[in-house]
Amino acid sequence: MTREQQTLRTAIEFEGVGLHSGKTVKVRVLPAAADHGIVFIRSDLPESDPIPALVTYFSEKERRSRLQRGAVFVDTVEHLLAACTGLGVDNLRVEISGEEMPGMDGSAQPFVELFSQSGLVEQRTLAREFKLSKPIFVRHDDATLVALPSDAPGLTLQYMATFEEPGVKGGSAQFCLTPEIFAREIAPARTFCLASEVESLRAAGLGKGATAENTVVLGDPDSIMRMDDEPVRHKLLDIVGDLTLLGASLQAHVIATRSGHRSNAALVRKLFDLMQEEEAGGVITRESGLDVREILRMLPHRYPFILIDRVIEIDGYQKAVAIKNVTINEPYFQGHFPDAPLMPGVLQLESMAQLAGVLLLRKLENTGKLAVLWAIDKVKLRGAVVPGDQLRIEVETLKMKGKTAQVRGTGSVSGRLVCEATLMFTMVDA
Repeated sequence: MTREQQTLRTAIEFEGVGLHSGKTVKVRVLPAAADHGIVFIRSDLPESDPIPALVTYFSEKERRSRLQRGAVFVDTVEHLLAACTGLGVDNLRVEISGEEMPGMDGSAQPFVELFSQSGLVEQRTLAREFKLSKPIFVRHDDATLVALPSDAPGLTLQYMATFEEPGVKGGSAQFCLTPEIFAREIAPARTFCLASEVESLRAAGLGKGATAENTVVLGDPDSIMRMDDEPVRHKLLDIVGDLTLLGASLQAHVIATRSGHRSNAALVRKLFDLMQEEEAGGVITRESGLDVREILRMLPHRYPFILIDRVIEIDGYQKAVAIKNVTINEPYFQGHFPDAPLMPGVLQLESMAQLAGVLLLRKLENTGKLAVLWAIDKVKLRGAVVPGDQLRIEVETLKMKGKTAQVRGTGSVSGRLVCEATLMFTMVDA
């Protein structure tokens, strides 16, 4: 299953109408560096933060997958993301001039064709992978999803559908996902609705951009399918797109019945939590990780002020991930609300700064230097960190020039964002 990360060879541009908003938007999809991930940028809101395609940014919305950061969101991202996972594209910068991705023809096929025209390039960095080790189950109303461990390479998808519409038959389909199978069997399947839902969807302000060309209406004799079991295959397409929010290639067998974006995201959240748990516990190890002894060789900090326990993953000078296990034995809990202990926000920021120091000091020209924090910007403390929590810290280099560097840091607990900030450093002689 091991493969190298991929991105586009050249940028692509397109425009179209959102399936639900009915608004025309322009999109630029640009190549991105290894380990960048897939990130959405609202080009019409130049001051807004990028929105990574991760389940922590998923926001429930009827009939579509929304990614949201603060008040800024992008809707109906699932078809583009399905093309990414289906073809093995890991790193992209997606610039969009409005709130919803274009519906195109209602499927992922236009994105497959655009990616093919651009071409893909390997990036000499291994793709992040997660081999499921135990069954995971999600049930929501009449929707069920089961993810099972599998020794088969890659992802196996199985879907069983029933429809509460007179004259509309259910169906099932199963595929072992490869780029060729995705492009041929899944990508062309268009979105659909039931004939009995049309008026209620319109009344709810949905489907403003839906047409006979981009939406199959089940139960309408004038609506013609382009392939066998097109609705079932489109459900598989949606699952592929939503699984992109795991941030890793999944090796598992996923079986779904009557699922939708909400239940898909619930499964991804469970997978995401298990993956982070296994990373933190050492079950999943990345070759670039560092133990505390290696951290102590790089940083001048010592007890009681060493605030990262282990570096899980580190990518060159660009990105690093670490964990801090918060226990009641931390010395600051003796005086910081001892009856209701909370990890001080400034120490959460310090943990980011220490991880950033590890990242920056890996550079050869910084050997023998100290990374001194001299400015903090865009600080947001979003949630409490208490004894028993495991704080996951992630930092990414935004700019590095001469003796200065700008780093973006976030902290999360069980997938819940608790802090974020932009940190400025200068390198000085030790």
